[in-house]
Amino acid sequence: MSQHRSTRRRFLALSSAAGITGIAGCADRLNSVTDRSDDDDETNAGNESDSETDADIDDGAGPAAPVDGVPDLETEYNSREQYRQPGDQLDDFSDLDAWEVVQGSGEADEDIVFDGDQSFRLESDGEANIVAQRSLEGEDLTEIDLSFAVRTTTPQNITINLRLVDQFGSARVHSLREITYREPDVGWFRASPGVFEQDDYEPAMDHLDRLEIQVLHSMDEAEVWVDDLRMHDRPDQGYVMLVWDDGFTDYYETASPLHDEFGFRTVQAPVPRWTEQGRDGIMSTAELLERQDEGDQIVVHGTHDPIHEYEDEEAVETRLRQDKRWFIQNGFEGANYIVYPHNSFDKTSLEHTAQYHYCGGFNQAGDVNTTSVYGFDPLVLPRTIGHDLDISKRCVDLAAEHNQCTILNFHAFDQDNTMPADDYEELLEHIDDADVEVITFDDLWEMRTEPHY
Repeated sequence: MSQHRSTRRRFLALSSAAGITGIAGCADRLNSVTDRSDDDDETNAGNESDSETDADIDDGAGPAAPVDGVPDLETEYNSREQYRQPGDQLDDFSDLDAWEVVQGSGEADEDIVFDGDQSFRLESDGEANIVAQRSLEGEDLTEIDLSFAVRTTTPQNITINLRLVDQFGSARVHSLREITYREPDVGWFRASPGVFEQDDYEPAMDHLDRLEIQVLHSMDEAEVWVDDLRMHDRPDQGYVMLVWDDGFTDYYETASPLHDEFGFRTVQAPVPRWTEQGRDGIMSTAELLERQDEGDQIVVHGTHDPIHEYEDEEAVETRLRQDKRWFIQNGFEGANYIVYPHNSFDKTSLEHTAQYHYCGGFNQAGDVNTTSVYGFDPLVLPRTIGHDLDISKRCVDLAAEHNQCTILNFHAFDQDNTMPADDYEELLEHIDDADVEVITFDDLWEMRTEPHY
């Protein structure tokens, strides 16, 4: 283990921060992201829980009104509305004559629109991928990230790429590797994917030829709407967030001592019911508060059932209020951030979540699935399952090279969705040697909400 730890990181590890953000869940997906193969089954090892019904949520929790010592649970504003259209617009899709559909089919849709008069609806012909392109001649995208509004009725086994090709044929691919938005209650969200790969000869971003929108999938059909393509400045460096779900004692006993050695602040998202039950292998409230005192951020994970499965909107809101109240009443400062259990969310749950949380997610993938810093949807962040050392190292390297953010997710070292402890220590060494800063949701949210454009 390296003996040198930067003064900056040691300072950050000791500094306290008030939480404002949220994240996403468990039952992580170890999907292939290159050829979109069919072996996308959820990895549930170690995540089995007692089913929590609406009655369980209501029983003993009391009304959702504020109580002594607990401030109003609702956010001051809707972050998804406040930060809906960051940066500058590159294309509003009002003129589809600029676009050529190379593979699949595409048309204007005036009925389903994120902004303006129409969106661009893309559809596959059977299992074939979709490719649409337009000229970027005259555009200079040096040190620029992109985001776009997207909606799909065929989520899960799908990847959406923005492929930038220069006049010499070199390409850079920004890639959203997984969409865990649950159907049939689908809606729009903003994606601002980080760089997934680029050619050995770095593309000249001030001499561009074209932009391709690629929809890769392994289904019988795919249907995607895109709208409001926007540009954002890049930050001056890359960032890494280490997020541990469910509150397993592996975090307390093995991972957190390593974090302390490196001066890394990390994020923990416990399940209140498991903590209250004193379940074997789960951290206690006192242990979580101890880690918060050491600089870690404890954020909302809440009731462990997938939130999109709730049929009653009132039950969704009751759950969100009571989950957040538990974190506040127990002294956890990250209650304005949320990690969706099972990466489960849909249009209705997002509408209610925005009343109680500012930031979170996730669209979670088993391969590199990074984000820009200034353009992401506040409540639909992407992250990568930390099951593989090489993939996680690649996430870190891409974050360093392209000044983006990688959010890596872990549970417990004996689970398939988490790399072994020895590999994790090697990953921390790699992060320590890379040109990145390890951050929490507070840091990411501060950057997202500052006017950088």
